Amino acid sequence: MPESDLSTVFERHESNVRSYCRSFPAVFERAQGAYLWDRDGTRYTDLLCGAGALNYGHNPPDMVARVVAYLTGGGPVQSLDLYTTAKADFLARFNEVVLAPRGMDDHVLQFPGPAGTLAVEAALKLARKITGRSNVISFAHGFHGVSLGSLATTANPLLRGAAGVPLRDVTVLPYDDSAFALAEQAEPPAAFILETVQGEGGLNVASRAWLANLRRLADSLGALVIVDDIQAGCGRTGTFFSFDGYPELRPDLVCLSKSLSGMGLPMAALLIRREYDRWAPGEHNGTFRGHNLAFVAGTAALDLWAGNEFPAHALTLAEDIRATLTGLAAALPAGTAEVAGRGAMSGLRFASTALVEHIRSNLFRANVIAESSGDGHVLKFLPPLTMSRSEWSTVADTIGSVVTDVATLDVAV
Repeated sequence: MPESDLSTVFERHESNVRSYCRSFPAVFERAQGAYLWDRDGTRYTDLLCGAGALNYGHNPPDMVARVVAYLTGGGPVQSLDLYTTAKADFLARFNEVVLAPRGMDDHVLQFPGPAGTLAVEAALKLARKITGRSNVISFAHGFHGVSLGSLATTANPLLRGAAGVPLRDVTVLPYDDSAFALAEQAEPPAAFILETVQGEGGLNVASRAWLANLRRLADSLGALVIVDDIQAGCGRTGTFFSFDGYPELRPDLVCLSKSLSGMGLPMAALLIRREYDRWAPGEHNGTFRGHNLAFVAGTAALDLWAGNEFPAHALTLAEDIRATLTGLAAALPAGTAEVAGRGAMSGLRFASTALVEHIRSNLFRANVIAESSGDGHVLKFLPPLTMSRSEWSTVADTIGSVVTDVATLDVAV
């Protein structure tokens, strides 16, 4: 398409609801690893990575090769929930690589459809079915999706305001706060839903003590614990699940999506403790709950976790990211910024949203794509976990230069 047409095609034909493209107004044509190229050939380092859907980078060669081979071999792409070899391979590999080593092979997987919000919808619906209760407790700053059931548990006022109907049967409590007595003053809830690290909410990290207290409270109330690991999972915090190393939490239901498919193909899953798998056949369904290309690529991604090299690299990269941000925060004028998040889901929290936006836009001018979260107070970095340490070092220099220049100028003004 001619460049003259490109300048207007999106404005003319795409809904006003589009958002990320407004912050990053380039037309991208090619992608590989940690990089995107626009139509002019300009290369950008992608630290947004599909909002966490590309933990293994753009177009990982082995995953692409397996998907292409599956397609050219005539494998079924859409299969509802029929049995396929692609799904069998994924289920067996997920159990072998993820569940069994963690003593979680008493769990089953439900594929509710292609989006994370659908995993949340299924979790909420199942928790209410199991307990016979309607109310769910979520937490301030949480984000769990924008379909109506999920939206009721999402805290963002802009998103909630678009619902058009009352968002009921959810009580919102403070995040990482010990004042759980509020939950005991009303009818016991069906479930608690939380992120151990709040992605869109500003990279807030739940403390071990709070997670343990939440589990004890849920047990005392006969409520389920739902962990939304849609963004924080699949290695983003350094381990496959964000709650690895927190045995006291013991989630009953786990929502997964984003990087579960390996290369950004639409896929979501609900991990269910077997004793709670009380669905009647067909009671919850969806046309696209059998995305076989996602199963193929997702199995290839699990192969990375089966060895030692990739998990070790993911942890080392996370340490490098934290070291970069810690050093940068310390080098800025006192009180300007603090490090937020955990692992390769980290960023810098500033008091001024205008300062964050200024930094983010200057980073884009320096060919680095990074988003903000936490109502605009946090500059957030989600680099691919496959990024080499030297690649991170290079982009870290750019981040340091831009942040220092903008923040120092802002403080001086």
